[in-house]
Amino acid sequence: MQLVSKTQCFDGAQCQYTHRSDVLDCEMRFSVFLPSQAEKDESFPVIYWLSGLTCTDENFSQKAGAQRMAAELGIVLVIPDTSPRGDDVADDEGYDLGKGAGFYVNATQTPWKPHYRMYDYIVDELPALIEANFPVGDRRAICGHSMGGHGALTIALKNPGRFTSVSAFSPICNPIACPWGEKAFSAYLGEDRSTWEEYDATVLLSRATERLPMLISQGEEDQFLEQQLKPNALEAAAEAAGYPVKIEHHAGYDHSYYFIASFIEQHLRFHADYLLAH
Repeated sequence: MQLVSKTQCFDGAQCQYTHRSDVLDCEMRFSVFLPSQAEKDESFPVIYWLSGLTCTDENFSQKAGAQRMAAELGIVLVIPDTSPRGDDVADDEGYDLGKGAGFYVNATQTPWKPHYRMYDYIVDELPALIEANFPVGDRRAICGHSMGGHGALTIALKNPGRFTSVSAFSPICNPIACPWGEKAFSAYLGEDRSTWEEYDATVLLSRATERLPMLISQGEEDQFLEQQLKPNALEAAAEAAGYPVKIEHHAGYDHSYYFIASFIEQHLRFHADYLLAH
C-alpha cells in the first residue's frame, strides 16, 4: 500500500492510497478520511462510500463535503474506486460499461471475468486491508450513490451481520429491469437473467431475513428517476416484505453531487446512531 497524498482537513487527514489488488489483478486506488481522533490508539467505526458511473474515489472526497461531519462524529470514511483500472483491463466505449462502471458484481463472462470482481473487492479484500492498516474495528456501515447506491444496498442485503446500517442516494433499485442494469448484467453475467437477481436490491430485499436500518434519498427532479432508478419497485417490495426502509423524496433535487452535499450530514448522522451505539 502506497500513500499518494495526505491533506489536512477539519483537523483530520484526507488521504489517497494505491495498492495491488489480488482480487482484481490490477493496481487500485482508494481514499480515506481519518478524523483527528484517529491519531489515538483507539478503534473507530468506518463508513464505506460507493460511487456511481464514471466516478473515481475523488468525486465523493472532493464534492460531497462529508469530512466536517465525519470529523465531528469520529468516523473514518473509506472511498474506493468504481472499477478495476489499467491498460490490461477490458473496457467499452460506453460510459455505462467497463472502466468506471464495475457495478459491484463478480463478472463471469469474457472479457470481464479476470478483473471485474468488484463485489469480492468491496466485501472482502478492501475491508481486510483497511482493518489491517488503519485504526478501525468491525463496526461498519455502507452507503453510495446511483450505481454505488445499488452496490451499497445489494452488498448489505447479501451479507447479514456485516453492517450496522445502509443508505443510498438515488440508487439503481431494480437493475434487472432498467437499461443500465440490463446492459451491464448481460455483459458481466451473461444472458441467464436468473443470475442477475443476486445483484438486484429489489429482489434481494424481498428475500431478506435481516431487517437492517435503511435510508434512501431520492431527488424528484432526477433525470434518471423513472427509466433507470425505479425506487417505486423497491418501495413496493419493502411494503410487501414488511421491511422498514425509509425512502425520502426531495422536491427540486437532481442526480448531482449538489444533492448529495445537501443531505450527506443526515446520512452520516443516520449511520452514527447505529455505529456509535453501545
